[in-house]
Amino acid sequence: MRTANPKSIALWSVVALVGAAGWTVLALSRDEEVSAAWMVAAALGSYAIAYRFYSKFIAYKVLKVDKRRATPAERLDNGIDYHPTDRRVLLGHHFAAIAGAGPLVGPVLAAQMGYLPGTIWIIAGVIFAGAVQDMVVLFFSTRRDGRSLGQMARDEIGPFGGAAALFAAFAIMIILLGVLALVIVNALAESPWGTFSIAMTIPIALFMGFYLRILRPGRVSEVSLIGVSLLLFALIAGRWVAESSWAEAFTLAPSTLVIWLVAYGFIASILPVWMLLAPRDYLSTFMKIGTIVLLALGVIITLPTLKMDPVTDFASRGDGPVFAGSLFPFVFITIACGALSGFHALISSGTTPKMIQKETQVRMIGYGSMLMESAVAIMALVAASIIDPGLYFAMNAPAGVVGDTVQEASKAVAGFGYTISPEDLAQAAKNVEESSLLSRTGGAPTLAIGVSEIFSKVTGGSLKAFWYHFAIMFEALFILTALDAGTRVGRFMLQDMLGNVYKPFKNISWKPGLVITSAVVTGLWGYFLWVGVHEPLGGINQLFPIFGIANQLLAAVALAVCTTLLVKSGRLKWAWITGIPLAWDATVTLTASWQKVFSSDPRVGFFKQRSIYQDAIDDGKVLPPAKSMDDMHTVVTNSTVDGILSAALALLIVIVIADAIRICVRHVRDPLSSKLSEAPFVESKTVAPAGLFATKEEKTELAAASTAPAAPGDSS
Repeated sequence: MRTANPKSIALWSVVALVGAAGWTVLALSRDEEVSAAWMVAAALGSYAIAYRFYSKFIAYKVLKVDKRRATPAERLDNGIDYHPTDRRVLLGHHFAAIAGAGPLVGPVLAAQMGYLPGTIWIIAGVIFAGAVQDMVVLFFSTRRDGRSLGQMARDEIGPFGGAAALFAAFAIMIILLGVLALVIVNALAESPWGTFSIAMTIPIALFMGFYLRILRPGRVSEVSLIGVSLLLFALIAGRWVAESSWAEAFTLAPSTLVIWLVAYGFIASILPVWMLLAPRDYLSTFMKIGTIVLLALGVIITLPTLKMDPVTDFASRGDGPVFAGSLFPFVFITIACGALSGFHALISSGTTPKMIQKETQVRMIGYGSMLMESAVAIMALVAASIIDPGLYFAMNAPAGVVGDTVQEASKAVAGFGYTISPEDLAQAAKNVEESSLLSRTGGAPTLAIGVSEIFSKVTGGSLKAFWYHFAIMFEALFILTALDAGTRVGRFMLQDMLGNVYKPFKNISWKPGLVITSAVVTGLWGYFLWVGVHEPLGGINQLFPIFGIANQLLAAVALAVCTTLLVKSGRLKWAWITGIPLAWDATVTLTASWQKVFSSDPRVGFFKQRSIYQDAIDDGKVLPPAKSMDDMHTVVTNSTVDGILSAALALLIVIVIADAIRICVRHVRDPLSSKLSEAPFVESKTVAPAGLFATKEEKTELAAASTAPAAPGDSS
């Protein structure tokens, strides 16, 4: 281990001081204006320290990543699912795959509680839980030929707990994919600009894939420049199309978008990973990271103040108009992906471990990507916190609460303890060329308003409408890249499950198997999406209320598997690294599940809500959001289904955790009784850097390797 030099010590001392200053201002400021720049400083300083020290400690001290060990991508390369991929492209793919709707929408909704609780959880949660989970799952899956999370649970915990994990993981994945797809449909429906620009990313990605594979192998910088140029042109052309006679062709109804999304998900799942999935996600990353970096710079340049309270009264009362429930546990459930997400564990045990060149890259790709996603969540929270709180609540409260007119909304907001005039509400909509901003729930429009506020100040107070619609399209692109990778991972999970019954499915690149399972996965989430688009209270809308809890329960499965593997692989003294986050996540999520099932508050408890609506049906009454007696029956059905599913998923996770504890205790008592399903050691012939930039030692190794035949996927 190198000894730090004075220059390095000075640099990291400054970074630590910047982060500490940000935290100090956020924690101590009361009844005074606070610049959003302090939130950015606290986040970036904390991320830098965590990546430099904590992630390095876990990678090299705890996991003991080994550059001499061949990864599944090198050993099993078949050009379909297993394919050694340049670390820069894979970083882009992994980040794009994990960064779906969660880091954009969750923090916006959590702003109801104030900016401080969300900031603390987003930053502390990612450093000690989310990024750790992603990296450790990626490491252990890479050591097991890229096995899915559920299959690792079955192999390492046992058939009983493993079966519970397999079923829970797959069911939750279908729910997550359906919700992601619904957000995309809502964002792109009747939007020719967004639809055209996002559609163009597909041919651009195909071109990049063939360029890297056939025309100019290994020329990542070259193809990146071409791809980004084409992407920027597609974004600009999108507005031209929207204002031209072509607009009608790209103005799609929600039902049409469903068909296109299902078709795209199926094709992306069965094509070789190098052809479409990896280059498209890599391409999307440039736009995602570029926009977030520009947003951070915009905050530093314009220094907007945080208008939301540090902690609102809703945090303790639990009667917020955006979502019901107190700060604990629901702010942690709502933020989800920005700090800790079970969905990430599926990607880390899905596509990524089958593409990674070297074990040493798990730190950058696993831990680093999650820090990047957390930065997105922080910027989303900033965007929600710098707009007028009155506008925030008018946009995020449901129509049944704020009404249909600006006058009704202004009066409703006053009842929440905030003020905004009808004229200001109307002007806010006019500024972004929207007919109304009332009840634009889901978080995406609020983020777009915040983005337009910051970017328009940078551009001299103009172009608010342009930046608003740019942000809406940006969010759709963000989410679509999680949908395609998630569908492929769902296929892997189903193949693992079926492979326990019919062995040919174990070969994930077996063509009949990949076509059948891809069709099943897209068919399942496509069905829920189709019904949800046609019935406002049906389909995936029925499952939407359990999205956050399901995601966090899946994280508990991932952390239980990681803790078990740390114990069984002789790392008992380091088991706290995932054990403590597991205890926290299980406590928070099971508490939330309990409240959602048994709470006497009808806005929180599913069965209490069911009881109230059933009583109303018996009395012949119609309660909002229902508009007819048929809707009333649908609400009763939805509440029943959500309550039963919440209880069932919580029970499955308790089974997984209990079985994991049993295995850990048994191993401590009798280590010889434990067996690991780790793949045998095979020496690697690939030479590739661990990080974005090669060290002096790595440059020497690359130079020496350049005289020998290149390994598959190898590049500098």
